[in-house]
Amino acid sequence: MEWTRSETLAMAVPSCASCYGTGTHGVKNGTPQACNCVFRSVFRACYARFRHCSTKEKYLSKVSLEYTARGGHRIWGRKDEEYVADFTLVSRRTLAPDEYRLFSFHFLLGADWRLCCRQMKMDRGNFFHAVYRIEQKLGKVFRELKPYALFPLDEYFNGRAETGWRPEPTPQSRMLALRPPLSPVWALPKAA
Repeated sequence: MEWTRSETLAMAVPSCASCYGTGTHGVKNGTPQACNCVFRSVFRACYARFRHCSTKEKYLSKVSLEYTARGGHRIWGRKDEEYVADFTLVSRRTLAPDEYRLFSFHFLLGADWRLCCRQMKMDRGNFFHAVYRIEQKLGKVFRELKPYALFPLDEYFNGRAETGWRPEPTPQSRMLALRPPLSPVWALPKAA
């Protein structure tokens, strides 16, 4: 996945000691690589949307109707519920069992660091380092997931704008162009 400078610069932390707020950290095969602070920012944006979707009242959920790329068919879905399911399933598939256990305690169940440290039998420093590693790993996966990434959020919830596919217009009766009447040449005023 290729990162653009505008994406990394917008998501970078200004006080990052690794990228100094630029969002890029080294070059690999001629393309700049995103810094870990960008991955953590991507995860935090996705996590904030996850919390919004999961705590919202269920009667506020709405059904969205979308066009598919094949044949112009339309499908419907509940984007909030789909996002919550995608967020948890991608996290479960990506993380190791110990990492997912910490992820579920801290992020899904909302336990603070003291309770997680006691439950996982780890000290405070190791806990926060593990949380940062989880945020980096999931932020990278959420952005680079194929074919439909969880980030950027507007593309997930509103569809991809640059696909180039549009539904076929319905056949309508042929409309003629509106042509206003032109005044005849003899009616024009003569130049003096």
